[in-house]
Amino acid sequence: MRDKNHQIISGKALIGDDLSPLQVEIIIEQGVITAIDESNKAPDVWICPAFFNAHTHLGDTVAMDCAISGNLESLVTPPKGLKHRILATISQEDLVKGIRKSAQIMINRGCAGCADFREGGIPGVNAFRRAVKNLQFHPLIFGRDGGERAGDGLGISSVRDVSDIERVVNDAKKAGTRIAFHAGEKDDRDVDTALSYDPDFIIHATHATDAQLKRCADNDIPIVVCPQSNWILSVTSSRVNPPIRRMLDLGCRLFLGTDNAMFVQPDMFAEMAFLHAVYKIDAEDVLQSAVSGSYLLQESFFIKKGAQANFFILDPSRSNLIFSKNPIASIVKRGTSISSCKNVFNS
Repeated sequence: MRDKNHQIISGKALIGDDLSPLQVEIIIEQGVITAIDESNKAPDVWICPAFFNAHTHLGDTVAMDCAISGNLESLVTPPKGLKHRILATISQEDLVKGIRKSAQIMINRGCAGCADFREGGIPGVNAFRRAVKNLQFHPLIFGRDGGERAGDGLGISSVRDVSDIERVVNDAKKAGTRIAFHAGEKDDRDVDTALSYDPDFIIHATHATDAQLKRCADNDIPIVVCPQSNWILSVTSSRVNPPIRRMLDLGCRLFLGTDNAMFVQPDMFAEMAFLHAVYKIDAEDVLQSAVSGSYLLQESFFIKKGAQANFFILDPSRSNLIFSKNPIASIVKRGTSISSCKNVFNS
């Protein structure tokens, strides 16, 4: 590795969208990968594309591990859910501090960006921007209550929660902003309406039907799943919901997120391990879902020639991972044991 304008990084890298493990030398110029050359002299370190947490509520950090009681509506549904009542009492200083602390946790755990749903209108979006200022982090901020005008998109909790949904969505479309919906979290009755607005993606689809999933696949509408959150909030008690295996079998684009920081630590290693263990999804599919959300940006974090360099490096010799026969499986199943990552993140 040389200066920040010219770097040579060698190791076993997971290359391209299919995460092919190859011993390579990666050449980086001004933050861009200019060459990937196979090398039988590369050291035995692992180079993994950075994660993108495709659904967060980092503002909820200030309500971390408060008592969880009640149903989905009483906890997180606007405007009177527990999280909203707590956020209404928090100072801007603490809100910014909480978001920044969670973003730093994510960065330390190999995550280079997120798609965050941000309450509080334009001040809420501005608080998020202040929180991540000067961090090597790529956020997309989906605002509400007018925050979409200052953010990167419009984030709808559910079509059932917005009385003038038609106007709100049409205004966003006229402004050319992105649109995302929570849909299918507690049942399937808000999914079709959400899909009728042709959103950029939907979140959860916990109870989506095969017909609704097929519609997502046919219209290339990505689905962000947040399995740990679904279990904690008691909207599922079975690996049948969300129907992640059916999503993959039907050809849906699958992104992974951690959801509310008040309930779930924004740690993609932990989310991957849960998805793999509980839903029995292949490690390769799990890792792809943890990176693929970066396609919501102008380019993805997958390691390719011509792409911005956004990856992290693990040294398996520093732990029992030195005995791993499959780096992808070990990253997915055992990444929670990794104390920190050596990041190469570029904006």
